[in-house]
Amino acid sequence: MVDMGGLDNLIANTAYLQARKPSDGDSKELQRRRRSLALPGRQGCAELRRALSPHFHSLCEQQPIGRRLFRDFLATVPTYREAVAFLEDVQSWELAEEGSAKDSALQGLVAACAPGPAPGHPHPFLSPALATRCQAATTEDERAAVVALAKAEAMAFLQEQPFRDFLASPFYDKFLQWKLFEMQPVSDKYFTEFRVLGKGGFGEVCAVQVKNTGKMYACKKLDKKRLKKKNGEKMALLEKEILEKVNSPFIVSLAYAFENKSHLCLVMSLMNGGDLKFHIYSVGTRGLPMSRVVFYAAQMACGVLHLHTLGIIYRDLKPENVLLDDLGNCRLSDMGLAVQIQDGKPITQRAGTNGYMAPEILMEKVSYSYPVDWFAMGCSIYEMVAGRTPFKDYKEKISKEDLKQRTLKEEVRFQHDNFTEEAKDICRLFLAKKPEQRLGSREKSDDPRKHPFFNTINFARLEAGLIEPPFVPDPSVVYAKDIAEIEDFSEVRGVEFDDKDKKFFQRFATGAVPIAWQEEIIETGLFEELNDPNRPRGCGEGTSSKSSVCLLL
Repeated sequence: MVDMGGLDNLIANTAYLQARKPSDGDSKELQRRRRSLALPGRQGCAELRRALSPHFHSLCEQQPIGRRLFRDFLATVPTYREAVAFLEDVQSWELAEEGSAKDSALQGLVAACAPGPAPGHPHPFLSPALATRCQAATTEDERAAVVALAKAEAMAFLQEQPFRDFLASPFYDKFLQWKLFEMQPVSDKYFTEFRVLGKGGFGEVCAVQVKNTGKMYACKKLDKKRLKKKNGEKMALLEKEILEKVNSPFIVSLAYAFENKSHLCLVMSLMNGGDLKFHIYSVGTRGLPMSRVVFYAAQMACGVLHLHTLGIIYRDLKPENVLLDDLGNCRLSDMGLAVQIQDGKPITQRAGTNGYMAPEILMEKVSYSYPVDWFAMGCSIYEMVAGRTPFKDYKEKISKEDLKQRTLKEEVRFQHDNFTEEAKDICRLFLAKKPEQRLGSREKSDDPRKHPFFNTINFARLEAGLIEPPFVPDPSVVYAKDIAEIEDFSEVRGVEFDDKDKKFFQRFATGAVPIAWQEEIIETGLFEELNDPNRPRGCGEGTSSKSSVCLLL
């Protein structure tokens, strides 16, 4: 007898894996679609030019297409090109591994900033005072300080006349065309949908592929009726707005927000490697090797620090919410419980997952702040090492009240052989009962990344993606439950929508998110393709701002 459930799962997994690894046929279909695409004409950009207030940091540093076009413009002017080359040399030095080569690079940078007989010494974009200071720098710390000042002066130089010249150039015109292209309406026709990967409180999560680029994403579908019935609109909008704000390689990115007749949809980074909870409990011996624990904890710490700089408390850090990508790097996911601190107002609402909540969350009418995330970090590191949480043994049956009392009163114990002294120490410090005694919260400059537990991690290189992960997920494996194991949602009845609901849906469905969308366009080659002046006739620029919308959809 045929197992129809198993067959359905096999078919779904095969289609999903095939989409993740494009074949020749998919490429031909992609090429056919791309031949119909065109950027809006430049004459349609006048209104957008008037509406935009270009800021250097957003336009030339944060937005990938803006950054790319600004660099292309700078390359056309010798003095500007020289400043870019200097900044690239500084970055190479900053990201170099410690050793004689890095020391030599520092000396070379200082020499380039100092007065000398060779043409271009010092660089024309540096001040005479800095050039004099370079000559006096003799120690490594003094040289590093001088290079930091030179970097700041080079960046300040680019923000003045070069930036003004860029805004008056055809390169900025091209940026405006791409912004119009970015602002096209988005619907479910934009994507091909694949298998369900999981489910949340308001709907399922499935894999989708952008039809015109081939980029794969995860789509979190929020049932409109379920949202209204459970009063979840505010929480859904807050999650969406927080995801729009974050820009970190260690937090999932939001690429699109749109609606269809029945759902609000968040299209986010697809993390094919599964969550850390799966790897802790379902692959080999419970727990993870220390090399993986240190690596994942370092990336998790960077993600938490990024949220804190934006005034956001995560409140749901746990291995189940930490996902691996194709290469083995991890990202924080599920911002449904995250909260933005407003004007320093205290937060007292109980939120989080049992076993990871800090003592101050568990106490009645006690306000809390950022330290709760560091407590959850301690729980997560402990769990990665021991294959159990700090206050509850593996598969132990215990009431919520008992777990609460253990968290409030008991000190953490280390009975697993894999704990190193550094791992024990960082867990103790993260799991301190009082927030003011907790690592990351003891003073303003208390940076967890400086703890000896992370001695093997070069954080500058980690954030630049230059450290090879200690584990790479198998690309032929689907790290998700079988379709039959993912329960269907029951139909919600008796819910009707009014004008207030429709306004909320429109506020939610804002289309493409600039940074993630622009990364997709560059990564998939569409940027180069649509900018190619030798593109065949009929595939050139549109004649109006609406042309790209018609052609794309």
